[in-house]
Amino acid sequence: MFVRKLLIATLVLLVICTTISKAQNITQCSSSCGDIHNINFPFRLKADPGNCGDSRFQLDCQNNRTVISLNSRKYNVLEINYDKFLIRAIDPGLEHQSRNCTSFPNYFTTTYPSSSTFGEIYPNIPVIYVNCLATVNSSRYVDTTFCGSQNKTSSSNSSQSQSYVAIGQDMSISDLAENCRVEMVGWASARGLSGDNTSLSSIEGALSYGFELSWKRTFLCRECDAREDNTCFAEGDGYSCRHRCYDDTGFDLPLPCSIHYYGVLTILYGGTVIVSILSFRFFCGFIFLVALIVYKWRRRHLSMYQSIEDFLQIQSNLLPIKYSYSEIKKMTNKFKEKLGEGAYGTVFKGKLRSGPFVAVKMMHKSMASGQEFISEVSTIGRIHHVNVVQLVGFCVEGSKRALAYEFMLNGSLDKYISLQEGTVSLSYKQMFDISLGVARGIDYLHRGCDMQILHFDIKPHNILLDENFNPKISDFGLAKLCSSDDSIVSITAARGTMGYMAPELFYKNIGGVSYKADVYSYGMLLMEMAGRRKNMNPFADHLSQIYFPTWVYDQFNEGNDIEMQDASEEDRRFVKKMMIVSLWCIQMKPADRPAMNKVVEMLEGNVDLLQMPPRPFIAPREIAGDVIETIRISSDV
Repeated sequence: MFVRKLLIATLVLLVICTTISKAQNITQCSSSCGDIHNINFPFRLKADPGNCGDSRFQLDCQNNRTVISLNSRKYNVLEINYDKFLIRAIDPGLEHQSRNCTSFPNYFTTTYPSSSTFGEIYPNIPVIYVNCLATVNSSRYVDTTFCGSQNKTSSSNSSQSQSYVAIGQDMSISDLAENCRVEMVGWASARGLSGDNTSLSSIEGALSYGFELSWKRTFLCRECDAREDNTCFAEGDGYSCRHRCYDDTGFDLPLPCSIHYYGVLTILYGGTVIVSILSFRFFCGFIFLVALIVYKWRRRHLSMYQSIEDFLQIQSNLLPIKYSYSEIKKMTNKFKEKLGEGAYGTVFKGKLRSGPFVAVKMMHKSMASGQEFISEVSTIGRIHHVNVVQLVGFCVEGSKRALAYEFMLNGSLDKYISLQEGTVSLSYKQMFDISLGVARGIDYLHRGCDMQILHFDIKPHNILLDENFNPKISDFGLAKLCSSDDSIVSITAARGTMGYMAPELFYKNIGGVSYKADVYSYGMLLMEMAGRRKNMNPFADHLSQIYFPTWVYDQFNEGNDIEMQDASEEDRRFVKKMMIVSLWCIQMKPADRPAMNKVVEMLEGNVDLLQMPPRPFIAPREIAGDVIETIRISSDV
């Protein structure tokens, strides 16, 4: 009897030791390649034994260099930080910077290098390689010479060609100087910048530093993701795993597990009976409703032509005044008080002889084609709406062009979103009223005139606030007039500002360009207003909050409320309504976005009646047959 018990105890001990030994083999495997000496779990080299590391974290050792593959492209590994769950890599073409020229990356990609295992982490910046036919006088453009440019660029053989590099973060398409084109895009971490991002040494230092990827979620959620009935979500500095409930039929029920399946069926059947009763009542009034709609429709169409005549008559009375250049100088006191400067001109404060103040924009002489000037006069000059800035007058005298607008005392909206020093903080109610006014203004541009007006540059900087914080849409330099019957608009180049541009302006297979591009831009603006922060925040405390719309969607989808300090219940409802409407507006496909009149209805309606949209943030990494090689600024913009 004693011998039998001893034998059983020995077998149990042997099994335990074997299990511990296997676990240690998996976790204690250590490899090295070149300068990387700490390749431990979860990482493994391709040549390591099969029980080492996790196959999703597989690296390769080529020519005594540790290599990571991202989207079928190979990058050299510079560092693995196990404490912060970061891996730093570099494009092989950027690893050795020359003292006499700036190296080109081996890969041209407009999207950040990443994979399902390794996610993007900020601060990361694109470095734009630009080639121009003439010298550009701008601090953004840093003069350099491209290494091996004769093999890389199509314009480098020209003796007049000028090469520049620039930090592409927050850079809009309109920021590209005339006669310039993008030749290459390299990716780097902002941690590599040594200070001034307008110096060549600082930019080349950032390129040599490489870019950073995070493997925190993949590593911490590996056991949770392995179980089909669990969901891994961010919680504080880490991640937690929760069980999802399934009923007997296999359908995923987004309800607490404590609710019985048959109780759910009872609710569904009861709801069906209620809907049937309401449908019967609706049918009783259907004939009356149809008659009312037909009456309204006939009355509207009978008066349509007369309404158009009245509208044109009103517009002719509101045409802007043509000023001489001497009058412009006089009203601005010889351009004494500068209000700001944009891509197309400089804005000065002026005063009319009748007393009101105006904002006078002097167009840059480099805009020789005058298309931006023509766009503004032909669009804003013909409309008058409480939420669209009014064009008081204009000046065309030789090469001098000026536009005079009504003066907005409180400036642009951007300084109230990311609160600047000395700026008054707006209440949530004021932010909501501003968002509703902007929506009404865009809806008027799309449907209120005989010609449809597409703005193409809706962003906080272009929303001006008067003395009562009433919003007015401004800057129609990129606007386009088209027939109200046209559902798709033909454009020759992308328009707008990075971060607010609709995806169909880049990816043709998503859908045609239409007024839905303005809806997307408004959605991004609305999310920034609701969160009072930029949608892209490189300095967020948690990885899940770096791209704000994704984090907001996940919070709502998990049934959580957005944390707000010192906010009333009414304030919370305002913010929730703005965020849900924003998520509808930034759907990837244009067909899934609502029209602006529907957006106005949702903002004016009850927040409890709003439904959550589908997840809008899965964009194709590469579009077959639509590889973007260069970005040009066309004279037709």
